[in-house]
Amino acid sequence: MYMSWFDWSIVAAFFALSLAIGLSVTRKAGQNSTEYFGAGKTMPWWLLGISMVATTFSADTPNLVTDIVRTHGVGGNWLWWSYLLTGMLTVFVYARLWQRAGVLTDVEFYELRYSGRSAAFLRGFRAVYLGFFFNVLIMASVSLAAIKIGRILLGLSPWQTLLIAGAVTAFYSSLGGLRSVLLTDAFQFVFAMAGSFGAAYYALQHEAIGGLSGLLAHEVVQTKLDLIPTDRATLITAFMIPLAVQWWSTWYPGSEPGGGGFIAQRMLAAKDERNAIGAAFFFNAAHYALRPWPWIIVALCSLVVYPDIDAIKQAFPAAADIVKEDAAYSAMLTFLPAGLIGVVVTSLIAAYMSTISTLLNWGSSYIIHDFYQRFVKPDCTEKQAVSAGRITTVLLMVFAGVLALFLENALDSFQIMLQIGAGTGLLFILRWFWWRINAMSEIAAMFISFAVAIYFRLVHEGLGFPVFDDSTILVISVAITTAGWLLVTLITRPTDHEKLATFYRRVHPGGPGWRAVLQRAEAQGSPIVVEQNWYVPLAMLCMLLGCVAIYSTLFATGYWIYGRTLPAMFLSVIAVGSTVILVRSWSRLVQFD
Repeated sequence: MYMSWFDWSIVAAFFALSLAIGLSVTRKAGQNSTEYFGAGKTMPWWLLGISMVATTFSADTPNLVTDIVRTHGVGGNWLWWSYLLTGMLTVFVYARLWQRAGVLTDVEFYELRYSGRSAAFLRGFRAVYLGFFFNVLIMASVSLAAIKIGRILLGLSPWQTLLIAGAVTAFYSSLGGLRSVLLTDAFQFVFAMAGSFGAAYYALQHEAIGGLSGLLAHEVVQTKLDLIPTDRATLITAFMIPLAVQWWSTWYPGSEPGGGGFIAQRMLAAKDERNAIGAAFFFNAAHYALRPWPWIIVALCSLVVYPDIDAIKQAFPAAADIVKEDAAYSAMLTFLPAGLIGVVVTSLIAAYMSTISTLLNWGSSYIIHDFYQRFVKPDCTEKQAVSAGRITTVLLMVFAGVLALFLENALDSFQIMLQIGAGTGLLFILRWFWWRINAMSEIAAMFISFAVAIYFRLVHEGLGFPVFDDSTILVISVAITTAGWLLVTLITRPTDHEKLATFYRRVHPGGPGWRAVLQRAEAQGSPIVVEQNWYVPLAMLCMLLGCVAIYSTLFATGYWIYGRTLPAMFLSVIAVGSTVILVRSWSRLVQFD
């Protein structure tokens, strides 16, 4: 790909601005760990929401969508579209609970909700497991996409790509903490979206495609357009199982049932409950309704230009060793005209940096706040904690870059992470509303899900058993893990009553699952005030309305693009109507204490 001096100047200006933001907030971020890892807990909804969207728009996201479309068609995106249900549940049920918890990280929640050594072990272990091992795997997957983009578009070696983009990201992230991440995410999101729409527009101008009408008329593309899969295998694996099982049962970064990870980090950084809820809603609306179609259009165009993997390898022989279906997105970008190349390349760099910067700060917050300060050096000063956080940020980037060299494609990484977290989701949903869940429940869920994932990945086939597809493995894993942690919950000692009562008074989640705790507190002469109206039923209505509004917008957009006016108009009316009802219900919901 030819990059003019103007294109390179755009990239250079982007790097300079990112570094400048990190430097500008260095002093404020260095005041204490709350500033460094939580941005002072004073952030507005719009900045937090944009940051969530920018973070989940990583360099590997267009690659993942391209892989799905080329393999399963547009309807295959239900593999991640189904997580809207999780997102809306977080918006209307859990955002306010996280704010009331008042913790700095979601891992700190464990010692707020559970008691004893098991709670302390859970916090420390999860801090290292998620903050280092799992987080490095996620960053490596994102870095893999950056490697492919750099190899195909710019002819850079893997080490050159990681050294340039990774070093800049680690530098400003380590200096400015979460505040610099939020501020850089804001303009990085603008670049990323501009690049996506520009890439889609010029992909349609390719001579082999002939515009949108030519694309939709192509026989290869016509078999991929269904919004709901029509062939039986894909219907089950990419639509029915995600909607029936996957969204509530699996833990996936950015789509955790009940909230968690960097989504919880953003909600905890909000200045109040309303801003936490607003941020989470903005994120889900933009993530599912605004962003998918530019990526889908490029993926469909790639089917015409590069009908199979061999075609991509022939076009890019120097990168043949890393080419999979997901590389088709990067391949399509080579047809961009001079002048736009810099914007699109910068947009992909922005997507990479916004995700990596969040994961670096998020992972560092676990390792320092929940492990180092809690178990290694409880008496460390705030400045020492910030210094340790900066060092950890750099080290996480180094480990992720090394691991990225051993991965192959985005969809494989997506499936690995789904399987590792399979069966834990229901626990994360219920732990706020059922007093009986304890630290051992979470420990069991974590170890069982990991053991089952390792078994199916490394052992099952070697024993001569029948080979299962990913969706079957997911269902089996969910069943085994869920049964396991439920059994452990019922046979182990519950959390201490005083801890439960303190948690309830602080968070006041409400509901029948806490009746035993309330009755015991009353019997002991220290009754807990119970709200007259439980907010969750109305919140579930808002969740349903939010899903209808966003799904209708997503599919109405698709049908307008397809030129199918009648379903497009019908879904547009549904989107508007459900939004109006949602606004009215939401105004009632915020009145609940």
